[in-house]
Amino acid sequence: MFSRLALRSVAARQSTPTALVARGSATEVGGLRDEKNFPRPVRGEPGKVRLGFIPEEWFQFFHAKTGVTGPYTFGVGLATYLFSKEIYVMEHEYYTGLSIFVMIYYASTKFGPKLAEFLDKEVDNVESSWNAGRLSTIKSLEDAIAGEKEAQWRAQGQELLIEAKKENVLLQLEAAYRERALTAYQEVKRRLDFQLEKTLLERRIAQKNMVDWIVANVTKAITPDQEKQAMDRCIADLAALAK
Repeated sequence: MFSRLALRSVAARQSTPTALVARGSATEVGGLRDEKNFPRPVRGEPGKVRLGFIPEEWFQFFHAKTGVTGPYTFGVGLATYLFSKEIYVMEHEYYTGLSIFVMIYYASTKFGPKLAEFLDKEVDNVESSWNAGRLSTIKSLEDAIAGEKEAQWRAQGQELLIEAKKENVLLQLEAAYRERALTAYQEVKRRLDFQLEKTLLERRIAQKNMVDWIVANVTKAITPDQEKQAMDRCIADLAALAK
């Protein structure tokens, strides 16, 4: 009876983490998981036992009231009572169960650690295979996020390039405006210089014509007698200067 109870408790402890993991996978949708409301379960280890099947909590319960030997005394006393009152009859099934218990105990102590190690490796392999898909999904999502950030960075670079092109166009417009302003200035200056030269030339021609006209009129007004008198006066002045 106790052996069947122990086997059921061990099976329940071994099936609980698998059920938790199975229920935990239901909270994942499309590789995403709500870690706040549905935290990822951690595979638990089975509780401590004594004598291969009696839980440690049994001994801790008696330790506070009867000390260290209390659980053992209670067990031995209960077995003695059951045997003495023939409540539990030691017939052939008893010896069969006793022999089965000895074999199970020997098998658990001899092959239990190796079997537990093998099963732990299998559980780790299953868990790693499940986590591999989750990690690959996370990796792909992280790569997608990195690609999106790179695309945003490239878009920002395109904005900077467009701004630089706008500034280049503005500089070209400014250069064209200054070139045309310089051309207009040179044309206006050339025409103003032409007008100035024209005005000065007209003034010189007018002065020359005025002088020629005055000289001609003065020459016409001088008579031969006045010319002779002027010539004689000039000769006298030269003679006076020569002395």
